[in-house]
Amino acid sequence: MIKNYLLVAFRTMLRNKVFSAINALGLALGLAGFWIIMQYVTFERSYDNFHANGDNIYRVQLDQYKNNELIFKSSENYPAVGPALVEDFPEIVSNARLYNLGSKNNVVITYQDAPGGPIQFKHRRFLYADSSFLPMFSYKMVFGDAATALSEPFSMVISESYAKKYFGDANPIGKFLRMRDDDFNDELCKITGVVQDPPDNTHLKFDVLISYKTLYTRFEKARNRYDQNWGRKDMYTYILVQPGTDMAALQAKFPDFIKKHIPDLEKQFRRDELSLQPLRDIHLYSRLTDEAEPNGNGNSVYFLTIIAIFIIVIAWINYVNLATARSMDRAKEVGVRKVMGAEKNRLMLQFLVESFLINFIALLLSFLIVFSVWPSFKEMTGIPINFVLWKELWFLGLVLLIFSAGSFLSGIYPALVLSGFEPVTVLKGKFKNSSRGVWLRKSLVVAQFAASAALIVGTLTVYQQLSHMRNADLGMNIEQTLIVERPGVVETRKGRADQVKTFKETLKQNSAIKGVTASVVVPGKKLRFKTETRQFSQSANTAVPVAYATMDYDFIQTFDMKLIAGRNFSPAFPQDPDTSVILTESTSRLLGFSTPEEAIGKTLAIDAFKYYPIIVGVVADYHHESLELETQPTMFACDLSNAEYFMIKVTRDNIMGTIEFVHQTWDKIFPGNPFDYFFLDDYFNQQYKADQTFGKVFGLFALLAIIVGCLGLFGLSSFTISQRIKEIAIRKICGASLPRLLAHLCKDFVSLVAVASVIAWPIMYWIMTEWLARFASRITIGWEVFAISGLAMLVIAILTVSYQTIKAALTNPVTCLRYE
Repeated sequence: MIKNYLLVAFRTMLRNKVFSAINALGLALGLAGFWIIMQYVTFERSYDNFHANGDNIYRVQLDQYKNNELIFKSSENYPAVGPALVEDFPEIVSNARLYNLGSKNNVVITYQDAPGGPIQFKHRRFLYADSSFLPMFSYKMVFGDAATALSEPFSMVISESYAKKYFGDANPIGKFLRMRDDDFNDELCKITGVVQDPPDNTHLKFDVLISYKTLYTRFEKARNRYDQNWGRKDMYTYILVQPGTDMAALQAKFPDFIKKHIPDLEKQFRRDELSLQPLRDIHLYSRLTDEAEPNGNGNSVYFLTIIAIFIIVIAWINYVNLATARSMDRAKEVGVRKVMGAEKNRLMLQFLVESFLINFIALLLSFLIVFSVWPSFKEMTGIPINFVLWKELWFLGLVLLIFSAGSFLSGIYPALVLSGFEPVTVLKGKFKNSSRGVWLRKSLVVAQFAASAALIVGTLTVYQQLSHMRNADLGMNIEQTLIVERPGVVETRKGRADQVKTFKETLKQNSAIKGVTASVVVPGKKLRFKTETRQFSQSANTAVPVAYATMDYDFIQTFDMKLIAGRNFSPAFPQDPDTSVILTESTSRLLGFSTPEEAIGKTLAIDAFKYYPIIVGVVADYHHESLELETQPTMFACDLSNAEYFMIKVTRDNIMGTIEFVHQTWDKIFPGNPFDYFFLDDYFNQQYKADQTFGKVFGLFALLAIIVGCLGLFGLSSFTISQRIKEIAIRKICGASLPRLLAHLCKDFVSLVAVASVIAWPIMYWIMTEWLARFASRITIGWEVFAISGLAMLVIAILTVSYQTIKAALTNPVTCLRYE
């Protein structure tokens, strides 16, 4: 029996090749979109799921307040927090501290005993780690013992890929690597372990781990600095808790914990709050300062999941519309079958078999589409090559569930409709669909239009916001700026100062270089250091936190920053490096000056350093970081020798030749230091990587949903026009022109577009307003977004319907009325 049903289904498909192809293609596109989005969403949600203790690992977050005003929310913490938590709370099993040196210093690691001479690399993914780190987490060891690898000073664990870079296929255990950085740290470390490369779906990616105890050897009282300190905040702190721990109850004890260990906070008009972040939430739901890497966005992943569901539901709706659109063709077949004795249940089974067959073909086509576009999608989203969802057993179960549910849900309504025709009625040619069925199909198409209109509004809003962030005035010009980090290997501070001066002067001699400046920070990188600052004449409790950075004489000029009061640093004022500061405009207001001019010449007090500088200038506020954040109150001091970055303005002519000149100059002045560079605008825009990926994916699948929706509209227009073919013939005989027929037949679909827009627009306005709320600098959603959405849907509807309408209007009326 099933064989016969399949045979009939194949014959039906072959007789209706166009409808069958559209049906299968619509379902295939919907399924393909669903699979691809699920791959992306699953990857984003998979971060740190591979850790066996993941459910019980938390990162300790620090929020700091001054005079009850939030100053910052940081992913880093005091060095003493972790050990103290373990000591005070028995439910905390262990702690692990990480010092992210790679984000702070320019690190060079050298293998001096290499057979062909020293091998050295610059390193970014570099951490000092407690001995408890590897046992707590589940990074897999290739060589060495996770429990002891980082237990002694000057021990080092490296990743498998870096082991191959330095040592090839040899076992590196017991060999030595030398770490030097631009803060004059110089440590010869013994390799005690090799770990498999951390997977891409972890927020902690590293190539080098050095034992935390190595930090204790840096100077005489280094242990106090890196182990018992409750002042500096520069350590990631992770804790492992007992399974079943009441986390709310544990965190409720933290205020007393802080009072116990930092009793003088109230005297400083400060308040610290500790909270615990679940390890597996960090990538998507943490947007703190000093993150180990740019994180993803949980809201974006949520929106994409909704789009995936939209796409597949729209595809199923299309099947319903297209199947019922063919009901006139199948009506007489049903009538004949019933006259021959076919029961309703068997007819329903026949149509369900057809649904299963088309869904199966669509399933195969969807995987073909996925495999065809997957390399391009990986490149667009950054999903690693080795992450393949269809290797997972649960995914095969999802495929089976979607296929079965989709086949049944998309086939049951057409089966009920088609199997319910009365033989006498349809064989007399008096078949007509019920008004309830018509309204159902129209409602489904309105739902499709509403989803498409919403996606168009969302896509345009996301595009405008991303364009705004890329093109907004930052308060400084970062275009055509080549960045080179300061050398990691130098002998003395005095020697480095002389080399820096020579390097800058040599570069300025090249006509392709318009300016050279040096600073301790680079735009796009977090201003890490803040200091409590006040006017010298005011009391200590008025001090406010201000970001502090250093620059040379040329910084403001090189970046075209706007000086609104006072003067720039200048060699004409020899005291500038020791006594002068420049404020941003918001900083002058924060410190109590009513105008920038009022601040000039006033003395500030930075009590922590007994430093009392004079304000010589005020510059307009600028965005040092992403436009998601408010401009940060900042104070600049003049420092000619301690710069971490060289910023080189270059002309557009012969850029590669200019880079080669900088490279040769570097090798000559800073021998033994690897040369590395990047362009500032590219670096700055990396902050928007997650949002840019979201925008691309959102736009791509919004387009796919619209295409799939058009197929559904094609189905409804086919059905409607097949019902009205005799009306069209009579109107033609009565003299109706083609344009009038088009206008008459399209007006129903125009009304559907209007209804869909009225439904979609307010919902999408609210959703996108919520999405934009997280950006400090954001666009306003204008009426033009909705106008474009409505116009686009109107054009899409008219173009989709016009084909069927013109086809019907051009049909000879005699053909339609010959049997009347």
